[in-house]
Amino acid sequence: MKHIARKRFGQHFLTDGAVIDAIIDEIAPQPGEALVEIGPGLGAMTNPLVARCEQLTVIELDRDLAQRLRSRPGIEVIESDVLRVDFDALARARGQRLRVVGNLPYNISSPILFHLLGSAAHVVDQHFMLQKEVVQRMAAGPGTKDYGRLSVMLQWRYDIESVLDVPPESFDPPPRVDSAIVRMLPLPDAPGVELALLSELVRVAFSQRRKLLRHTLGRWLAEHGFAGEFDVQRRAEEVPVAEYLALAASVGAQLKGVQAPE
Repeated sequence: MKHIARKRFGQHFLTDGAVIDAIIDEIAPQPGEALVEIGPGLGAMTNPLVARCEQLTVIELDRDLAQRLRSRPGIEVIESDVLRVDFDALARARGQRLRVVGNLPYNISSPILFHLLGSAAHVVDQHFMLQKEVVQRMAAGPGTKDYGRLSVMLQWRYDIESVLDVPPESFDPPPRVDSAIVRMLPLPDAPGVELALLSELVRVAFSQRRKLLRHTLGRWLAEHGFAGEFDVQRRAEEVPVAEYLALAASVGAQLKGVQAPE
């Protein structure tokens, strides 16, 4: 039976064979690798992935699609909301780091990316189909209109590259936006900062983009008793990723010092 795309799941099924081949070539799956596909849908990428890597784990929330996938050899189905999946535990169960791929639902793509951020140490690479505008924000540099919270949080942990543009007509039903494939490679020497602290700091910084940081981050730093130096006479988009990381490390170290037992 024909499966009708479900709007609540943000389903847009990839149908262009040439685009699918190009994506699989970019991923370059190999036998023995621990591949995980998020949102396999009707299997446009699933089938060629299994053909190359022989074994594949898929995460699918749609019960009907999950049932279809269970009948295919070489596929392990995790029927779940991806935001509830423990990727660290999945990597431990596989005994190796994961390669994560998928055509992510555009309506929850950012929460998925942030969910995976905490498991970057257990990942070899990530290849995702996303809204092209989101990919541009992910890879944007300081001083540009696309540079924001998503840019800082992801560039802290990944090398990010847009590798393939995908037009709306490659899908059924066609989305109202252009899409792109992004490659994300975890950085082996990423600065060690506390994820929750960095996330809060960056969220506050970009909470009012048009105002100088003294109105937002400056007040937050004062409330946390920060005694170091940081130029708050700038806007959030003017601060490079490295400076946000250094600030988070400094604030974290100071907080630990305050909270340390006597």
